[in-house]
Amino acid sequence: RSSDLKQNQPRLTVVMYICHPEAKHEILSVAEVTTCEYEVVILTPLLCSHPKYRFRASPVNDIFCQSLPGSPLRPHSLEKLEKQQQEMLKPPFRKLKEEEIQATKGAFSSIHKPIAVGAQQQLTVETTHISRLTDEQLIKEFLSGSYCFHGGVGWWKYEFCYGKYVHQYHEDKDSGKTTVVVGTWNKDEHIDWAKKNVARSFQIKEDGVQTVKMVSHFYGNGDVCDLTGKSRQVIVKLKCKESDSPHAVTVYMLEPHSCQYILGVESPIICRILDTADENGFLSLPN
Repeated sequence: RSSDLKQNQPRLTVVMYICHPEAKHEILSVAEVTTCEYEVVILTPLLCSHPKYRFRASPVNDIFCQSLPGSPLRPHSLEKLEKQQQEMLKPPFRKLKEEEIQATKGAFSSIHKPIAVGAQQQLTVETTHISRLTDEQLIKEFLSGSYCFHGGVGWWKYEFCYGKYVHQYHEDKDSGKTTVVVGTWNKDEHIDWAKKNVARSFQIKEDGVQTVKMVSHFYGNGDVCDLTGKSRQVIVKLKCKESDSPHAVTVYMLEPHSCQYILGVESPIICRILDTADENGFLSLPN
């Protein structure tokens, strides 16, 4: 359809396909990059079978260490660590008491599944099972920003606090915690973004009822990117995902453009609040 803003010239759309083995040919994002010119990102498993778009692991270079003249062949701290590890592995292992087993049942557990995304760096999806909060408590604390979701199992990990910020961080026992602000929440900026993009998408179920499938929120004003000289920004996509565990939360991050991120958050908990979304994608407590 022609655009009134560009002297009746036809609209233009660029469709980008990304390899995602677990995808179901779903639209990840729709954005208006310039006036009447759009970019659609689609996740599909079909692309993964093509050799040019299949994930290629980065080469690993071996590191060979040699001791300096007059130094021991192996560091004393390494020998001490290995000795401690051997002591820990010696049988017999202590048998857990019944009360200790019951106490560990409420702890957090994680499942990590690697996913190849196009020619990008390997992405790891982390599913965390939250079992210490009721549905009502978790929803309330999540929407207030007091309960944050965490993801990532590699060097960089990330933290998402609804209505507050998205951080990327690395923790080191020697140098401490290094944090990169990927995006911060600003209601007015999100409303401006929602006027040009899809903040709330729908699906039609088998019974013909229309429900909210996904909401997208814009977080801008992150730390300045060295590659672009601009502030980092991220689109947070909240999506319903059924699971055997009602409190499972899957968090993953994509970077389709330099320092422009997409953070996916999927959980059965989100299924409870998606239908409360208004035209701007704002969520509220369910009735």
